[in-house]
Amino acid sequence: MQLLSSILSALALAGTACRAVTVSITATPSHSIPPTLCDGDGGLYAELLQNRAFQQVTPGTFLGCTTAALNAWQAVNSGQISVIKETVPVSAALPNALHLTVPTGRTGGVGFANTGYFGIKVTAGSTYTASFFYRFPTASSFRGNVVVGLQTTGGQVLASATAAVSGVQTTWTQVSVTLNPTTTPSSTSNLFTVTLDGAAASGQTINFAMLSLFPPTFKNRANGMRVDIAEALAEMGPSFFRLPGGNNLEGQTVATRWQWNNTVGSLVNRPGRVGDWGYVNTDGLGLLDYLNWCEDVGMEPIMAVWSGKCYCDDPFICESIAEAQLGPYIQQAIDQINFVIGDPSTSAAAALRASLGRSAPFALTYVEIGNEDFAASNTYGYRWHDFVTALTAQFPNLPWFAQNSFFYDGFQGEYAAISTNANDIFGSPSDGRLTFPTMQSSTGEAAFMTGLERNSDIVAGAVYRSTSFYVQKLFSLNRGDEYLPSTLPSRTGTLFWSVVRKTSTNQIIIKVRETRSSGEYWLTQLFRSQIHGTAQVISGAATTSNTPTAPNAAVPVTSTITTGKTFTYNAPGLSVSVLTFTAQ
Repeated sequence: MQLLSSILSALALAGTACRAVTVSITATPSHSIPPTLCDGDGGLYAELLQNRAFQQVTPGTFLGCTTAALNAWQAVNSGQISVIKETVPVSAALPNALHLTVPTGRTGGVGFANTGYFGIKVTAGSTYTASFFYRFPTASSFRGNVVVGLQTTGGQVLASATAAVSGVQTTWTQVSVTLNPTTTPSSTSNLFTVTLDGAAASGQTINFAMLSLFPPTFKNRANGMRVDIAEALAEMGPSFFRLPGGNNLEGQTVATRWQWNNTVGSLVNRPGRVGDWGYVNTDGLGLLDYLNWCEDVGMEPIMAVWSGKCYCDDPFICESIAEAQLGPYIQQAIDQINFVIGDPSTSAAAALRASLGRSAPFALTYVEIGNEDFAASNTYGYRWHDFVTALTAQFPNLPWFAQNSFFYDGFQGEYAAISTNANDIFGSPSDGRLTFPTMQSSTGEAAFMTGLERNSDIVAGAVYRSTSFYVQKLFSLNRGDEYLPSTLPSRTGTLFWSVVRKTSTNQIIIKVRETRSSGEYWLTQLFRSQIHGTAQVISGAATTSNTPTAPNAAVPVTSTITTGKTFTYNAPGLSVSVLTFTAQ
C-alpha cells in the first residue's frame, strides 16, 4: 500500500514560537468505528400557527404567559374573539374552540389573525396549505364566504383564498384551502387571517377549532418537517436520531409525560401537553412522524421509553412510580415498541400503525430506558430491573441502555459548548452565554469529538445539541470505519487530532483542531512518495459567529494539498481542518 508505511512516524507540530509535538501513527487499526458515532414546535415541525388548537389552555385566561388562551391570536377589525370550552367539542382531545362574534355596524373583513412563532415566513412561489374546523353553535340563515389569507402587519395582502360557509352547519366540518403568495415580504412579521364580510355576517357567531397552516414540507410529507431545517440537518449526514428527546420524554409530572399513543393518528385526537419548559407541546410531531423523518434522511432511530420518573434535579423530590404500580407504564412501553416493529396480526399497537398506512415494521436497533435517571438514582434500581426484565421477555433481540450510566459506556450523552462561563453555563449573554456558536466554541466541540472518535471502540454513538453546523458536518461527512492509533494529544494542550481510515475508498482522514488563536505547523512523514489530497478548513476569530445577518462569517474552504515523504501543514489559529488522502 503506497499511502502508508507500517508505522506512520515523525508527525510533528511546530508552533510559530518553535513549539513542537511529535506524533507517531500506527497503520494497523486498533478498532473499527461504529457507523452511529456521529450523529418541536416552531422549529423542525413545519406547522406555522402557534396555539393552533387551544390545547392545554384555560378559557378566559389572558396574555401574560405562554399558556394564555389567546396566545398568538388577535382580533381583526373589531371581531370579538374568545376561547371557550365547547359544549360539542371537535374531539375529546380538543375541548376548546375559538368563539368569533361579528359585531354589528362593521364593514370590510372581520375576524381574527395568528402571529405564528415569532412571525410567519412567506415566500413567493410556495404553496401553503391552510385548514380549520368550524360550526355555528346556533343554526342561522347565513350563507357567505370566509376569506383565508396571509398579510403583512401593515395590511398588505400576500395571498388569499375563499371558502363557503353556511349557518346551517351546526356540526363540525373541515375547510381546506391553498394559498399562493406572489410577493416575498422583507420581514417575517406577517399574519395568518380568517375573516368574513362584516356587513353580510353582522351578528353571526361561529366557532373554530384545529386551525393549521403548513408551508411546503421536506419530501412533501403531510404533517411534515420544515424544508430549510430538514435539509440542513440532512446535509450533516447524521447516522441516528434520538427520539422523542430527553426532557421531552419525562414531563414535569406523570400526567404531562410524553405518551406515544397521544402523538399518532389524526391531529384532532392529539391533546398535547404542557412541556417541561412551560410552553404547550402540541405533539403534532408524533412517533410516526419521527419514524418517517428518520427514513427520509437515512437515520437510524434511537427511541426512548418512559421509565417511571419525571423531570427533576433532586433525586429525593423526583416524582417516581412505586415498583408495585409500574405495570401499566411497562405495558405502555411494550405497546410503543410494538407500534414500531410489531406484527399487525398479533399486536393492536402494530395494527394501529398499519391502519395509518405503514404495514411493514420500521428498523429499530436501540431502545433507551428513561432519560438522565441518575437524577432519581434512589428508584432507578428497581425501575431499570423491572422494565428490562419485562421488555426483554417481549423483545429478546433488542439491546437496552440508560443514558449516562457510565461516561464512556455505550452512548455518550448530549454535548454542546454554549457558554464562556463554566460557573454559569445557562446564564444570560452578558454572563457568557453564547447567542450563536463561535469559532472558539466550535473548536472546543471538535476537540471533544476527537475523544469520541478515539474511544469509538466503547462509544457507540453521541448526541449533539450543538448548532456548530459546519464543524458537525465536517465530522459527520468525513468518517472512517477504522481508527488508527497515534500519540495522544496533551490534556493541557491546544492542539488535538485523530486519524481514521475509510476502507471503502482507501482514504486516510486526519482531523486537526487548533483551539488557540495563533496557528501551528504540522510536519509529518507519512508517505512513501508524493501524493495529493484535500484540506477542508474552517477558521476565524474567537468570537466569529454565523448569524442570520452574517450567515457565512465562517465557512469551510477546500484546497488541494501535496505531500512528499515529509508533509508540512499549517493549522490556522482557532480552526478545524480535515485532511483527506487517497491511496494510488
